[in-house]
Amino acid sequence: MPIYRLSHAPVFPPAHLAEESGLLAVGGDLTPERLLAAYRGGIFPWYSEGDPILWWSLDPRLILIPDELHVARSLAKAMRRGDFTIRFDTAFDAVVHQCGETRRHAEGTWITPEMASAYGELHRLGHAHSVEAWQTDADSGQETLVGGVYGVAIGGAFYGESMFHSVDNASKVAFAALAAHLRDRGFSLIDCQMTTPHMLRFGAREVPRAEFLRLLERATARHIPPGLWR
Repeated sequence: MPIYRLSHAPVFPPAHLAEESGLLAVGGDLTPERLLAAYRGGIFPWYSEGDPILWWSLDPRLILIPDELHVARSLAKAMRRGDFTIRFDTAFDAVVHQCGETRRHAEGTWITPEMASAYGELHRLGHAHSVEAWQTDADSGQETLVGGVYGVAIGGAFYGESMFHSVDNASKVAFAALAAHLRDRGFSLIDCQMTTPHMLRFGAREVPRAEFLRLLERATARHIPPGLWR
């Protein structure tokens, strides 16, 4: 399969034309129009700092149906204890920054300043969201952001991008809260992109790209308007 070079127009070749690795196209930009077109087509950007923008559509694809969320007993216990205060869309840029720092110290990050700026713009347009776990110091009463997850929402589909934690269970509680929130708002699909043991434990499963695209088409057709979550 060829790798397509994108033009200035925010359009993509069909996702099924991707290489076996999932790589579909190179180039383009990270404007809101381009990013939203990519996500609607089952495509996402992923590249390292200094490289050209690379666009991917993996096969198989990891998904989670919000109704199929599995919460482990130990995590459910932590949620009942109220170890964290969960908020939505109050610290989007901070969550993205912390996700980038976590990845940078571990194995390198794709959350470049250009990416962070692009998703910040999507957030301000109501298309990207964060779920944050905050912890309060018992002595000072000071709240600290200790975990979170962010991603993109189109219609009834949510595309998870990254998560971080600095305290055990913080990102897990944030993700469980996200899945419950999406279920209650009528979302039918969470795109987890790449397969990880972490997401499999939440009940995510791999599906062929063709099935993912069918589910995605139905999900994005749902009329759930963009806007900040409160």
